[in-house]
Amino acid sequence: MSSPQIHANAATPSRRIPPPASLPRRMARGLFRFARRSPLSAFWGVVALAIIIMAIAAPWIAPHDPLKSDFRRMSKPPDAQSVFGTDQIGRDTLSRTIHGSRASLTVAISAVVLGTTLGALWGLASGFLGGRFDMISQRIIEFLQSFPDLILAMAIAMALGSGTGTVIIAIAITRIPFGGRVIRSVVLSLKEMSFVEAARGLGASNMRIMLRHILPQCVAPYLILATTHLGVAIIIEASLGFLGVGIPPPTPTWGNMLADALNAGLVPPWWLVLFPGLAITVTVLAFNLLG
Repeated sequence: MSSPQIHANAATPSRRIPPPASLPRRMARGLFRFARRSPLSAFWGVVALAIIIMAIAAPWIAPHDPLKSDFRRMSKPPDAQSVFGTDQIGRDTLSRTIHGSRASLTVAISAVVLGTTLGALWGLASGFLGGRFDMISQRIIEFLQSFPDLILAMAIAMALGSGTGTVIIAIAITRIPFGGRVIRSVVLSLKEMSFVEAARGLGASNMRIMLRHILPQCVAPYLILATTHLGVAIIIEASLGFLGVGIPPPTPTWGNMLADALNAGLVPPWWLVLFPGLAITVTVLAFNLLG
């Protein structure tokens, strides 16, 4: 004979456990919460994303060839045919500004990723190992930081010669000290925690502790550092191009465009200065306020 308990259990409908939310849905919820919590950062994040998309799609959205000259339309102000006007040899300024975003962002992102990553790994090893290695590392970092970023990048670019790779290396070297200092300070606070002592007590090697237990804790400060340094890298790249030691012509970059504007005459046309300068300003603001 069945008990009433069994009948009661059978009559009660089973409670279905809701399936976990999919990854895109969780990401969408996270982005929505971020936008509500920090609307200004979310706005500039959208601007930064739009600039990156513009740089990727530059060959398809630029109305004209950025290198093609039209000698019948030299130094024309903005009009229906050329929304941003033309330069002194008839090249479309809008197309050059769009393609300039590609060159400038490629250099800035590559340099920041390279420099910040090398600096972060250096700071990780320096902070965890300590001792003489840490002391020597800090003296080298202090030496690099004793030079202004632009002066150091310009000296390296002039020593290595012109080219995109040279500019990336020059800017990356200026980012190494910042990544090293920030990550080292994080590691110094983490290596005294109980989970590190527990891993060491279980016989884990220094390499395993650094890579498995400490490195994941450094991801958040690394991402913030990289995002905020993108704006600095864009300014350095534009400055190197303006001074003539950046990416060589005819490749359009925002810095090269400003340098070309000065060669257009004693008083350069306003549109040749305004639009690349505005592009630099908006891009730097977007990445700085996003970070």
